[in-house]
Amino acid sequence: MGDSRVETISRLAQWRIDNFGPCSYKKSDPFKVGIWNWHLSIEKNRYLYIRLFPESSRVSKEQPPLAKFVLRVSTAAANRKPYISPIHERLLRSSEDFVWPVDSTFLGRFIIDVEFLDLKICPLNGGEGGSVWPSDGIMQSVSAQNALRCLSRMLNDHIHTDVTIHTAEGTLKAHKAILSASSPVFQRMFLHDLREKESSTICIEDMSQESCMSLLSYLYGTIEQEDFWKHRLALMGAANKYDIADLKDACEDSLLEDINSRNVLERLQEAWLYQLNKLKKGCLMYLFDFGKIYDIKDEITNFFRQADRELMTEMFQEVLAVWKPV
Repeated sequence: MGDSRVETISRLAQWRIDNFGPCSYKKSDPFKVGIWNWHLSIEKNRYLYIRLFPESSRVSKEQPPLAKFVLRVSTAAANRKPYISPIHERLLRSSEDFVWPVDSTFLGRFIIDVEFLDLKICPLNGGEGGSVWPSDGIMQSVSAQNALRCLSRMLNDHIHTDVTIHTAEGTLKAHKAILSASSPVFQRMFLHDLREKESSTICIEDMSQESCMSLLSYLYGTIEQEDFWKHRLALMGAANKYDIADLKDACEDSLLEDINSRNVLERLQEAWLYQLNKLKKGCLMYLFDFGKIYDIKDEITNFFRQADRELMTEMFQEVLAVWKPV
């Protein structure tokens, strides 16, 4: 029949019923919103019963919809107020899952609108369902990815670079604004009448060109995990020197992840040099709580010859803390 068709636009579906006639039941043609095909149906008894349900299919069985929606019924009669349902949020699997009774009889033409406020896929094993429509979080993610692509091009293609960095092995180009936003030390260089401001150059001769490029990649948000892992000791030194707190924290967490007998003394020295309390505690636990100091007897002798006196005091206190006389 002609009035079984449902028109859709965006998240709104509209069913125009020209004449209900003597029928007591009518079902719409399927209409698609989200990833499901839907039906509306009406049944006339004492009330007008309106149902909304997904078409039976593999999709609706394996990915049942959790729908948030509102219904509206209006007529062509003048001065007749529409009937508007509350906002419903239901898991809809069949025609038995939702019915809205309207306490009125409609004569002649009337219109049923259903506006979907949200549609989620309900996981069969429980948990939080995910919306089939882009959310603010998804849009922010897309926007962030685009921004990172632009920053990557600015760095790699030297787009409007305005500062030259001299490293131990060569030069790199960057942007004062990015450096200043990332580091208060860089910001002061370009604010005050220092050499860096006048010449638009920075000397970072304690870093190789490759490790300095990794530093810039981090500041521009484009660093690869492999490069971070390879240069994390150099990045730690730069983070400490230029007061880049988030990079310093990231390096400390990374250095804490792979402590072993070959590197624990070097890590302990780095922790002492850069005041990394978590890393220092982790190294001391590895050596004393777990007894690994006995595996590096030769190395510890050389370490004690060169170690800072305060660090040796802390290590001795750690020995006393874990030592249990027989």
